[in-house]
Amino acid sequence: MSWERAGRLAWIAPPLTVAFVAAFYLIADYPDKGSEGVEVFFFLTFLTYAVVGALVASRRPRNPVGWLFCGVGIYFAGSEALYAYARDPSEPPGVEAAAWIHSWTGEPAAVAVVLLVLLFPTGHFLSRRWRLAGLGAVIASAVWAVALAFDPGPLRPFDGISNPLGIDGTGAVLDPIAGFGPLGLLGCILLAVAGAIARFRRARAHERQQLKWLALGAAYLVAVLLATVVLLLLVDTDEGVWDFVSALLICSGIAALPVAAAIAILRERLYDIDVVINRALVYGALTATLGGAYLAIVLVVGLAIGESDVAVAGSTLAVAALFRPARARIQAAVDRRFFRRRYDAAQTLAGFGARLRDQVELGTLSSELRSVVRETVQPAHVSLWLRSPR
Repeated sequence: MSWERAGRLAWIAPPLTVAFVAAFYLIADYPDKGSEGVEVFFFLTFLTYAVVGALVASRRPRNPVGWLFCGVGIYFAGSEALYAYARDPSEPPGVEAAAWIHSWTGEPAAVAVVLLVLLFPTGHFLSRRWRLAGLGAVIASAVWAVALAFDPGPLRPFDGISNPLGIDGTGAVLDPIAGFGPLGLLGCILLAVAGAIARFRRARAHERQQLKWLALGAAYLVAVLLATVVLLLLVDTDEGVWDFVSALLICSGIAALPVAAAIAILRERLYDIDVVINRALVYGALTATLGGAYLAIVLVVGLAIGESDVAVAGSTLAVAALFRPARARIQAAVDRRFFRRRYDAAQTLAGFGARLRDQVELGTLSSELRSVVRETVQPAHVSLWLRSPR
C-alpha cells in the first residue's frame, strides 16, 4: 500500500471517534442531564485529536505524529465508552470484559503523549540515545499494563468487579508495579520534556519555530488547568454556568496541543510565533496583575467604608487607570527578559532618535545610521545613498 493511500485511510479516525462518543452518550446514565451534556462536550474534544491526526497523516503520511494523534483521539473516546458500559447499572452482557479492558489500557496509554513529544515535529527521534529512551518508555508502559491486566483482586477503578484473569499468588509482585506505575509515567513525561529541550537546542530556525508552537499549546494547557483550580476554590463548578465555563476551559486546553502541532507541521511558512508568545506573556501577566489589584482595592476600600457600590465603582476606575502604565511596564519587562535582541534593538533606535535631534553634520549622521543598521538588522553589507539636491 502506498503512503498516499495510507494517508487517505487516516480519515477513518474522526467518524470512529464520533461513533465512540455517541456510544458513550447512549450508555452513560446521569441523574442530571445537564451534567451529561457537559461530559459529552468534554469527550467531543478528543475529536480534535482525531481530525488533526487525520489532517496531518493525510498530508504527511510518513510522519508518525499524525497517526499518534489519530490513535489518541480514537482511544480516549473508546475508553470512555467502555467505562460507561462497565458502569451501566443494568449490568448488560460483557460488563466484566469491558471493565477488564479499560482497567489495563487506561493510564498506560498516556505513553502516546510521551512519544508525540519525543517525535515532534520531524517524526524521528533526535538520536539513537533518544530512540532507546522512547523504547524504554514503551516497555515501561507495557509492563505496567501487564501488571494491571493480571493483578488479582478488584479491577481499577471498578471496586465491585474482580479481575477475571487475575493470577493468584502474583499480588506480591504485581501490586507494587501497578501502584508505582503513575510515578514511572511521570518520569517518562519528564524525559519527554528533556527530549524537547534537547531538540530545541540543536534545532535550526524553522524547527525551532515549530517547537515554539508546541510549547505555546502546552503552556496554554497548564494555564487552563491552573485557572480551573482557582475556579474550584472560588465557585461551585458542578452546577449552573460555572459548570459550562470550567468545561469550556478544560476543553480548549486539551484541544490546544493538537491544534498547535498541526499549525507547526502543516505551515510551510510559520506565523511569527514570537509575537504570539510575547502577547500571551504580556496580557496574561497584565490580567493577573489587574485582577489582583482589583481584589486588593475592593478589599481595602470595603474594610474602610464597608461594602457598597462606591467601593466597586472606585476599584473599577482605579484598575482602568492602571491599564496603560501597567501594560507598558510589563511589556518592557517581558521584552527585556525573554526577547532581549528585540529590546536591545529598540533601545538602540531610541538612542539614535535622541541623537538625531541634536546632530546636523551629514557625515556623522550617515556614519551613525550605518552603525545602527548593522547593530539592529545585522545585514551582510550596508550602503547609504543620498540623493543630491536639485
